[in-house]
Amino acid sequence: MESKVLPNFDQLPYKLGNPPHSAWGLWGDDDEFGMLNLLTPDRVAAAAKLAKTGKVFAFNWELELPNPPLFGREELKHTIKRKRDWVNDDVYDDFNTQSSSQWDGLTHYGNTSYHGFYNGVQAEDITGQPGTRNGMQAWARRGIAGRGVLIDYRRFALKHGLTYSPGERHEISVEALEAAAKEQGVEFHVGDILFVRSGWMEWYLGLSQEERVKVARMPHTAVGVAQGDEMLRFLWDNHFAAVAGDTIAFEAYPPHPQHGFMHETFLALWGMPIGEMFYLEKLADDCAADGVYEFFLSSAPLNKLGGVASPPNALGIK
Repeated sequence: MESKVLPNFDQLPYKLGNPPHSAWGLWGDDDEFGMLNLLTPDRVAAAAKLAKTGKVFAFNWELELPNPPLFGREELKHTIKRKRDWVNDDVYDDFNTQSSSQWDGLTHYGNTSYHGFYNGVQAEDITGQPGTRNGMQAWARRGIAGRGVLIDYRRFALKHGLTYSPGERHEISVEALEAAAKEQGVEFHVGDILFVRSGWMEWYLGLSQEERVKVARMPHTAVGVAQGDEMLRFLWDNHFAAVAGDTIAFEAYPPHPQHGFMHETFLALWGMPIGEMFYLEKLADDCAADGVYEFFLSSAPLNKLGGVASPPNALGIK
């Protein structure tokens, strides 16, 4: 489906009677891919041509970080199981797929106002058994590949004298994203995967272990994109296939008291993947050095029936 027939933000919901701002039914009532439908073969093929230098950037953070995990999530326990001499297996216990770098899947966060997940899926449809709806297996079987674009908000902000602590709530506005994109020479295309570097991971890596323990205690605060209709309109009308960043929720945290939490729109109403705690430091350094902020993105989520989320297993290739 091309951009000329995609509704704009003010034309949502796609079907009358569905929740406001929802894209339910845009790709069929049984669709489980959401905005990933924008990653058409032609767009993937065009994105693959961005791999010109052969430089590869891995976006998965260490599974051991952050340590302790945030939001009360489990800390991964790893056992090397000796099968016999010279033969070992891995055993992972308490493996929470959202304790480190992650794609939020379509069953992670529903819309609390309209009591539904993407395409109207209800809690009883999410079983983890055959026939389960919106599980991670759907994304895993198609893969996620396309044109990634990086907006290095952290560098932009420091260059222009805007100081903030990434560990405190700070909103990245639409105006700032557009200004940074213009300065970087980035033009958005339908189906792009938008990456925003906020500086959170750089900040976290500079903390002592004692400070990291304090950060893990609730309530959490962090930098991220601003909430509200202006941001929703910007993200929808650019028709991004997915969004991702280096911070804990992509959007500013905690949610804005009036504008709420955009996870409920991204995931439940649009079917748009959210990437969190992606390691973008080396990519950002390279982009700043050569002035090229686009790359080929390849990601293979875990093929887990009914999975709620997954490490991204993502590579950016320039």
